Amino acid sequence: MRSTLRTRRAPHHRHTTARIAAAVVAGALTLTVTACGGDDKKDDDGGKGGDKNTGSSLQLPKLDGENVSVSAVWGGAERKVFLKVLDEFEKRTGASVSFVPAQDPIISFLESKVAGGQPPDVAMLPQVGAIDQAVANKWAKPVGPEAQKQLDKNYDKGWQELGAVDGKQYGVYFKAANKSLIWYNTKVFENAGVKAPKTWDEFMKTAQTIYDSGVPPVSVAGADAWTLTDWFENIYLSQSGPEKYDQLAQHKIKWTDPSVKEALTTLGELFGKKGLVAGGAKSALQTEFPASVKQTFTGGDQPKAGMVFEGDMVSLAISETKAKVGTDAKVFPFPAVGDQSPAVVGGDAAVALKNSKGAQALLTFLASPDSAKIWAEAGGFISPNKNLDMASYPNDVQRNIAKNLIAAGDDIRFDMSDQAPQAFGGTPGKGEWKALQDFLQNPKDVAGTQKVLETAAAKAYKD
Repeated sequence: MRSTLRTRRAPHHRHTTARIAAAVVAGALTLTVTACGGDDKKDDDGGKGGDKNTGSSLQLPKLDGENVSVSAVWGGAERKVFLKVLDEFEKRTGASVSFVPAQDPIISFLESKVAGGQPPDVAMLPQVGAIDQAVANKWAKPVGPEAQKQLDKNYDKGWQELGAVDGKQYGVYFKAANKSLIWYNTKVFENAGVKAPKTWDEFMKTAQTIYDSGVPPVSVAGADAWTLTDWFENIYLSQSGPEKYDQLAQHKIKWTDPSVKEALTTLGELFGKKGLVAGGAKSALQTEFPASVKQTFTGGDQPKAGMVFEGDMVSLAISETKAKVGTDAKVFPFPAVGDQSPAVVGGDAAVALKNSKGAQALLTFLASPDSAKIWAEAGGFISPNKNLDMASYPNDVQRNIAKNLIAAGDDIRFDMSDQAPQAFGGTPGKGEWKALQDFLQNPKDVAGTQKVLETAAAKAYKD
């Protein structure tokens, strides 16, 4: 696998941090959300091969009778909305689209499909490192001219480079995420007499006050270890700065570096203090991401947790509860550990695994504002597409986050674990995921955790 992360990584993130954080604060009080409706079944009566009644200038080929398969790890509400996007593609082209559910790590899943001679036409890859590996394995096919035209028209260079390998375009970043948000139960905050904290010290004091009021303060989705990497990355970026962040992301410094010790020690303050993690480490390690959100916003003024950390996608899980975002649920930026709050972004890229007309047409569609509009209207989604009408977003917070993400241009910091080789940064039970799950259980073992992380990283980057 290619482990060098090349020059496609954007060099600076300071302004992104300030702008996104400010946008979240500005919109938090007026946030409302539109729940995802519908089911997984596709429409059967779509038109064939045209753009009728869409008002769009996007031209897609007629694909009557062609089958197009798409694989992604999305489940639940995310899958339902993505199926609506695929429905629209069917209507416009006449193609028949099938969704192939994947499991983490998606590269291993795709390896089995390729070995069996049945790779999907398109895969949605949630890690930059996964794109690297798909190219290294000679699975990925370069983006065609029509899709490239859409990318050049609708995407800043930074987002294009994230989907390129050695200067050749392979990925279309369809979905982005601001992964530096903490959502809170307003009733819990009111009962405890606390306000949204701005710094890590204030956050820890707020958590303790909520605990003293009788509610476990922080819901942690330890069963989905990618959330633990996000905890670490936000602390590390804020505490050590963007230059160190880039060095660690590229393994130019070791995980035994003092900066990693400092970040783990800070995270250990939360994980190690009795009562602050809802249900304790054992319960957290059995809690998946959707459940971590729902337990924060069910149970009236006595939920199982007062706060939950994760990106803008949290709003989708909230929409499946009775809580109203903007009244029952609000959000604040990840607290500043260093000089300012961090802003870590992630994303999912569409990559063609077959040289088919249908695969390239789907990449073209996913690179257009037309596809992004469908998910944006449903909520729980941020698009890096700069030509998406901001009125498509259902609430002011998501609209403001999207505006500031676009305004940041090439000035972004991508999720660190998603940049790493997937064997280290994206595999259940291995590498960083396993090391941080073990750290959640034993947050005092900072040095031991560093050694485990470095051993796993050294092997994965070498491979």
